[in-house]
Amino acid sequence: MQKAVFLDRDGVINIDKAYVSKIEDFEFCEGVFDVLHHFQSLGYLLIIVTNQSGIGRGYYSEEDFQKLTSWMREEFLHVNIKIDAVYHCPHAPEANCECRKPKSGMFEEAIKAFHIDAKHSWMIGDKPSDIDAALGIGIEQTILIGDEVQNTQAKYCVNFLLDTINLIK
Repeated sequence: MQKAVFLDRDGVINIDKAYVSKIEDFEFCEGVFDVLHHFQSLGYLLIIVTNQSGIGRGYYSEEDFQKLTSWMREEFLHVNIKIDAVYHCPHAPEANCECRKPKSGMFEEAIKAFHIDAKHSWMIGDKPSDIDAALGIGIEQTILIGDEVQNTQAKYCVNFLLDTINLIK
């Protein structure tokens, strides 16, 4: 069994500018390279789980998302960070699918594909729905970044992504 750090994309990997779908709009969060290097050095798989309702709403296409994702993964590879997988939900909220967080479908898929031990894995998100999705599949080590600390069941709440280095050792 492997251990993983699951990460939301918008608000954790990149600055959330609402429906980011173009390379020119993508801006990495401060410290993301240092943090992911740290997790990788500890033997964690790095898996992104992201709701992308902009696809379902027609704001951008699946192709736009895939192009941006390929570019992002290449940027990480340039600094020796391997993103092991990116799972996304392309549906609008009203589709009531099983993959959209706060449901755990993306996590279930990753856990099966990579033989991940949920008990020794972490979730880092910026919304309570990220935390709820992780808890729903048995990932108890959860970190919420930012100021949405009300209504969260996160084990830890931090202000900045860099603060997670002190928690995941």
